[in-house]
Amino acid sequence: MADFLQTTRQHLVVFYFATIISVLSALGAQPLRAQTILPTTELSINQITVQAEIAATPASLKRGLMFRESLPPNHGMLFVFNQPQIQCFWMKNTPLPLSIAFINEMGVITRITDMQPRSEQTHCPPGEVSYALEMAQGWFSQYGITAGARIDNLPAPPKP
Repeated sequence: MADFLQTTRQHLVVFYFATIISVLSALGAQPLRAQTILPTTELSINQITVQAEIAATPASLKRGLMFRESLPPNHGMLFVFNQPQIQCFWMKNTPLPLSIAFINEMGVITRITDMQPRSEQTHCPPGEVSYALEMAQGWFSQYGITAGARIDNLPAPPKP
């Protein structure tokens, strides 16, 4: 009987510690998940409001909308560069068809182009840009937005 109680006690101790480790692991994962959420901003283009996630860190600029399956209406991703540059984009690992607007430091769209899902074809601006805005494919044409349109409420570029 003593051996049975000793074995049961050992199992309870192991179970207790396994439960504590599981709970602590789950709690430890929460901040990591929270860190992957990007800040958002509200942009205005021709009096149309857009909710945009801001990609401004090296990791978020690299990841972009990769692996996203959908975008809510009037939502997109704003890429913010720390200085004007020629920055090309591709659609590797991106299952959504997107349109991209390249935006100069004055907030003016210099080019809009459609990009096909999972394509490694590069899409580049005609010159240096400070921003790029990715939206669901066809969004810009749906609202009659073309090169030359101005985007208001753009955030300031991060300091290098």
